[in-house]
Amino acid sequence: MTRTVLNGLGKASAATFALALCLSQSIQADEIEVRGSAVFEQRYFLQDALYAEQDRANFSIFAQAEIYKAFNDGDDSILFKPFYRLDQNDQERSHADIRELIWLHVGDDWELRTGIGKVFWGQTESLHLVDVINQTDSIEAIDGEDKLGQPMVNLSLIRDWGTTSIYVLPYFRERTFAGLDGRPRFAFDVDTDNPIYESEDEQRNLDWAVRWQHTLGDWDVGLSYFDGTSREPILMPQIDENITTLRPFYPQMQQAGIDILAVKGAWLFKFEGISRRTNAENYSALVGGFEYTKVGVFDTAFDLGWLMEYQYDGRDNLLLVPSQNDLMLGSRIVFNDIDGTEVLLGMVQDLDESSSRMAFIEASSRISDNWKWKLDAWLFSSEVPNEPIYQFRRDDFVELSLEYYF
Repeated sequence: MTRTVLNGLGKASAATFALALCLSQSIQADEIEVRGSAVFEQRYFLQDALYAEQDRANFSIFAQAEIYKAFNDGDDSILFKPFYRLDQNDQERSHADIRELIWLHVGDDWELRTGIGKVFWGQTESLHLVDVINQTDSIEAIDGEDKLGQPMVNLSLIRDWGTTSIYVLPYFRERTFAGLDGRPRFAFDVDTDNPIYESEDEQRNLDWAVRWQHTLGDWDVGLSYFDGTSREPILMPQIDENITTLRPFYPQMQQAGIDILAVKGAWLFKFEGISRRTNAENYSALVGGFEYTKVGVFDTAFDLGWLMEYQYDGRDNLLLVPSQNDLMLGSRIVFNDIDGTEVLLGMVQDLDESSSRMAFIEASSRISDNWKWKLDAWLFSSEVPNEPIYQFRRDDFVELSLEYYF
């Protein structure tokens, strides 16, 4: 199931990409700001794989750039962020994407963005429930933080009583999934070439969203609403010639959300909650907790933070919900050294099933002005077959990255 190089961006986005190339050729190189990075990743799995197609080691490289041009006395700008990854084992993970290709026009109290953009909503650390504009690029990382570029028109109205952002989303991006050679992956192959849509317009269903955000003293509050194709597919089993595959089904959904951040001295209180409605089911979900930071712990240069968040999801199908009744505990260590060294440790424990948990480590530091190292580790444990992380029970891994910035 080989994907196209643009990974399903569609003809409209391909035309936008071509337009960007024409623009770049018409502007002198010294008028454009260019920066980017190239990253070398080595991932090693601590146990033998569940499936014969998988290896214990995997090497991957990716490159991304940021090309920026301002004009019209700074009232207009174009931002272009291309991305490409080449993976040793999984052809589905070798892919290209336009993370952003946005024209921004700034008025006195309004902003207009047109093109392919990236939008983040949310406040919590362990889960981002309200963040529904961009599709998850799930082959990039297990935490779901990486996103595909989203075609959009975005108008933001900036007023004293808050910022209101309106989004028109004319084209849908399918979620990416690992192939049979990928690791970690689902037990069955995901047939990304044959998705099912509830909307008769399929990928061209006209989605829309609106969000109001305002700061009230120590409180940041966001209220959002989304109407359109769900970014989270339902994976439907299909048997053909005794071969089972999973077909992604993308229903229509309506979601109301709220996100809150309160800053109280050394304490950060965070909350996200949603109410989602589809023809399949209606449910609510929430995640909330705190982060406390002790500056200069034990009279050292270190800052030590403690995190705790509770996750709840009202859906009945446990296989699709990794956060139905879970508790995340973590610690963030900031060295405050010249290399910017940081370490984040955490564990998410299922409160219903004592054997189901996952732990993670994220650490990074600069080597020089241009080089940086990063270490990620994920550990999974489950003895319950209908738990989401049960399928990753032998996929504990450590990943070391060497990053070059220019």
